[in-house]
Amino acid sequence: MKKNLSIMIKPASSMCNMQCRYCFYHSVAQAREESSFGVMTHDTADNLVRKALDFSEGGAIYFAFQGGEPLLAGKAYFSDFVSLVNKYNAQGSDAYYCLQTNGTLIDSEWADFFAKHKFLLGVSLDGDEDANRFRLDSFSNETFSKVKSGIDLLKEREVDFNLLTVATGYTAEHIEDIYNYFKSQGVKFLQFIPCLRPFGDKSESRLYMTADQYSSFLIRLFKLYVNDYAKGEYVSIRQFDNYVRLFLGEYAEQCGMNGFCSRQFVVEGNGNVYPCDFYCLDEWLLGNVNSDDFATLTSHPKAYEFMRSSLNDSDRCQKCAYVRVCRGGGCKRSRADRDQCSAYERFFKECLPLFNVFTNKKAGCDRL
Repeated sequence: MKKNLSIMIKPASSMCNMQCRYCFYHSVAQAREESSFGVMTHDTADNLVRKALDFSEGGAIYFAFQGGEPLLAGKAYFSDFVSLVNKYNAQGSDAYYCLQTNGTLIDSEWADFFAKHKFLLGVSLDGDEDANRFRLDSFSNETFSKVKSGIDLLKEREVDFNLLTVATGYTAEHIEDIYNYFKSQGVKFLQFIPCLRPFGDKSESRLYMTADQYSSFLIRLFKLYVNDYAKGEYVSIRQFDNYVRLFLGEYAEQCGMNGFCSRQFVVEGNGNVYPCDFYCLDEWLLGNVNSDDFATLTSHPKAYEFMRSSLNDSDRCQKCAYVRVCRGGGCKRSRADRDQCSAYERFFKECLPLFNVFTNKKAGCDRL
């Protein structure tokens, strides 16, 4: 029976050519016994691709590459990976490629490769040059100009891409300027990802949104989103697209937004498999693609334990007037960082009537 499969791959492990002030995966890797597993070998990629295609039995497969910075694995790695998919795809699975990158390494050769193999890219950019103040390279230099050059190459080659923005306290204070900058650049697909503190860190700084900042950020950005939709100038914002789906009685496509974690396979550079990008930790290791098949990984007790632990069935949530769309505050990792319940209550109390704009037409596009 055909089984669709989504796999997140970290081909260069936690390696990166940048030192962003808020990098969540750096803190995750530092919490492991081994922080970096290096670049994925040909043999590990071979086992990963072959076992994934065997498990899917002709179902669609989404290979999503993240990091660290995945492009550090090199062009030969990605060419080899695509060749392996073609080699082992005897059952005719539809294979889709996604890649999240900081954008600084994109050159003409990379852009040609992405265009040829129809990669969907997620490029990290926090707005204009001033808004990118936290995204510095290993020598503490600005990276905005390099990222902008990479994006221009993607546009020239007509490569599909989204922009991924880490939402900080600074973002909340300047969201109108940031949103309008993206619009001025012709960007149509955005993701805003709240900045998370490292596990156990309860410090406060301009990096981390307070509940008041988060509610203000959501309300102001949602009004921009609705206004542009009503004017026929729709810009996809993934979180809001999924709230609209839930409001319309559909399922959210983004993990965590249905009220529980979905099953995920995150494959590190050495083949280790974990249930979530935020939890690539020693205690959540499910196995390794060099020794385990995906049927075994799927049924691993830790995988079920992880999904069960994500359910938010508190009385407070179940009695909340907005639980139908809020679904308990979203991602398990975000809830572990900060209780944003008051922020969601303020957002939905003010903005829920605006959701009626979408009653006759559906917003959203399934993107990276």
